[in-house]
Amino acid sequence: MSKRIVNLIGLALISSLLSIHTHAQLMPVPYSTEPGIGKFQINAGFSVSVAGNVSEFVYDRADDFLRRLNGRTGIFIGQERIRKGMSQPATVSLKIFSKEAGELALGMNESYELRITPDLISLNAVSSYGIIRGLETLLQLLEADPEGYFFNAVTVKDKPRFPWRGLLIDPARHWLPVDVILRNIDGMAALKMNVLHLHLTEDQGFRIESKAYPKLHELGGEGDYYSQEQIKEIIRYAADRGIRVVPEFDIPGHATSWLVGYPELATVQQEYSIEREWGIMNPVLDPTKERTYEFLDTFLTEMAGLFPDAYMHIGGDENNGKHWNQSAHITKFKEENNIKDNHELQALFNKRLHKILSKNGKMMVGWDEIQHPDIPKNIVIQSWRGQKGLAAAAKAGYPVMLSNGYYIDLIQPASFHYLNDPLPDELGLTSEEKKLVLGGEATMWGEQVTAETIDSRIWPRTAAIAERLWSPADVRDIASMYERMGKISIQLEEHGLTHEKNYDMMLRRLCAGKGVDELRILADVAEPVKRYRRNALSDVNALMPYTRFVDATRPDAQKAREFNYMVNHWLKDRDGSQNDSKKNNYKALFQQLNHWYSNNNQLFNVIDQNPIIHEIRPLAENMRKMTFIGLQALEYIKNQSKAPEAWISFALGICDEARKPYGETELMIVEGIAELINACK
Repeated sequence: MSKRIVNLIGLALISSLLSIHTHAQLMPVPYSTEPGIGKFQINAGFSVSVAGNVSEFVYDRADDFLRRLNGRTGIFIGQERIRKGMSQPATVSLKIFSKEAGELALGMNESYELRITPDLISLNAVSSYGIIRGLETLLQLLEADPEGYFFNAVTVKDKPRFPWRGLLIDPARHWLPVDVILRNIDGMAALKMNVLHLHLTEDQGFRIESKAYPKLHELGGEGDYYSQEQIKEIIRYAADRGIRVVPEFDIPGHATSWLVGYPELATVQQEYSIEREWGIMNPVLDPTKERTYEFLDTFLTEMAGLFPDAYMHIGGDENNGKHWNQSAHITKFKEENNIKDNHELQALFNKRLHKILSKNGKMMVGWDEIQHPDIPKNIVIQSWRGQKGLAAAAKAGYPVMLSNGYYIDLIQPASFHYLNDPLPDELGLTSEEKKLVLGGEATMWGEQVTAETIDSRIWPRTAAIAERLWSPADVRDIASMYERMGKISIQLEEHGLTHEKNYDMMLRRLCAGKGVDELRILADVAEPVKRYRRNALSDVNALMPYTRFVDATRPDAQKAREFNYMVNHWLKDRDGSQNDSKKNNYKALFQQLNHWYSNNNQLFNVIDQNPIIHEIRPLAENMRKMTFIGLQALEYIKNQSKAPEAWISFALGICDEARKPYGETELMIVEGIAELINACK
């Protein structure tokens, strides 16, 4: 083989390794990366220039970039604040150029090209929105070695797969102050998400000021609502980060808070009060009264003037029809107008809303239930029921987006969300129908969260959904996703997000600051129960405290996930060899199980001293039993001896018991230990 061929092979190998390394840093994974040679060293002279036709917010985001770079490196970078009209530095480290300002709208151009060489970093984009996406990528590429901080040479060419990449936040069920919304907007921007869906009305609260109908927020919001000035602040803040704000006013069902102040809009005339329970309630607007449409016309016109985005969400979900069915005048109306069922009646209601929104230059968005042959095809269907419903809507000609599989309030692992694709091959859509699939939204419903805990339910798992909606469809490596998500989780803290720091804070409070290490060992392998099981296990409502152990624990417990993976990896090598890797894995498993088992006596003392956590004593007892039989199973497998059948039966019975939740919390190491037991057969 010639020396030239050897060199080419070597360069190709280095290039491949560098490309893999680059991907290991970035989330979402870019459309393409091409590694270069060398690195750009960062020092106090680092400087930024901005040129081209850019929106004013680009200067703010470039300045934020510089301050965040300061914060991450500790280097005192001397450049003054970056502002429009500033004098350009004599030597430039980062050159930013945008061809056009761009418009914040569905389908805006967010592509960019980032080129890093040892001498210069250049960031070029068609629009200002591509620039701010590229700045986030550049920050993720920051590395360090003993000599200091640097960016490896690379060329990144990037663009999103879907134009609608959203996060729904629900301050209606549990009130969330403005600062909670703003810090989560920053988190969204860091992951290149571009739609904030605010669910502003619900049975439990009406969360936006209406000057036309003040009793909506005064009585329906009970003092907790966003003023119109605060909404303008949220919209400006989001827009400056390339994020559209789409409001949702949920009607005709989920309407109790509307009716507290304006009961004349209701199907059933009675006095209404804010709902404290969770679930699907009976109150519903009356679609047969002209007063209803006059009211909604005035209100929605007011809101259309407040929210600049072209889309407005009207909800339309989960109308159980009970009040409609028991109403004599509704029955008569249906008979007189040849309306066969409640779905047709709601379609009539939605058609009237569509006219109101169209008059105000808005396009309607709603959940699956609003789809009906009589509704125009320019509405957007948001699918909570599943991909089959999404496909059916697309085949019928409707723009659609997916939320089924992205319900982050259900406490499912990031891997579940990550492999849930808006456009799986089995949908069988044509190329034109595929264009109607706009993307998707993570949905953070507010029943079980407060301002203190919501960040831990959104982050870092939503980063996996952000990647699914931005990156190419073939980016699906779960192990890589988790590795990168762990890094991103720490970086997100610089935006004031509390998903990491509030964990220890809540645990300290539960044990009055004494024994927090022991309590954390249990919390690290525990998770809240999944889906909506928590509602069935206890008497929960809007007024209960969300400060218990279950609220401190987090979805997708990392320690448990790593343990279960380690068990699976160790058991794959069953040939009886005692190689170094297998010995090391055994040692790691033994140390982990022994560490957990040794914690139990101290943990029981902590639990006994703090009544708020008495409810998790059975959970801790199951942890003690599980770790003990795990250690026994480990020895059977290590010694290649078959365990007695009676022991296996007993041990698996312990696993069955340990699967039961206590304090609405469940242990997540059960399956790993069950694998060890079954390997003893």
